[in-house]
Amino acid sequence: MGIKENIEQQMKDALRAKDSFKLNVLRYILSQIKNKEIDLRKPATDEDIIKIISTLVKQRKESLSFSEQANRPDLVEKEKEEIKILESFLPSQLSEEEVEKIIEEVIALVKPSGIKDMGKIMKELMPKIAGRFDGGKVNEMVRKRLS
Repeated sequence: MGIKENIEQQMKDALRAKDSFKLNVLRYILSQIKNKEIDLRKPATDEDIIKIISTLVKQRKESLSFSEQANRPDLVEKEKEEIKILESFLPSQLSEEEVEKIIEEVIALVKPSGIKDMGKIMKELMPKIAGRFDGGKVNEMVRKRLS
């Protein structure tokens, strides 16, 4: 079963269970997938869906930090619940140690001459960790490793 089918099945289950919060989150995910399919003019692949959900998680985390700064515990709890639902559709996340190991492998493969070769490293690295670790943190880790 693909990710989209899994989302649709969980949506049906949430509908039966009268879980309106989860139902709304799942409907939103499906609407974002549908928008992507319209843009692509073909059905979205699991990779496309992972990118969409990763973007939604990132947006929720940013929103969460703003809600915490505004001292809005009601919104903080809502964002945390949405993040939990969204992350349930993503592949298992990598630890920092695992990412460090992958970075070392890519650096050994690319043999960069300095920070100017960061683009080459990221080009090789990102497909290996897409949707499984925050891209911004990866960028920081590679930059620190090269300097």
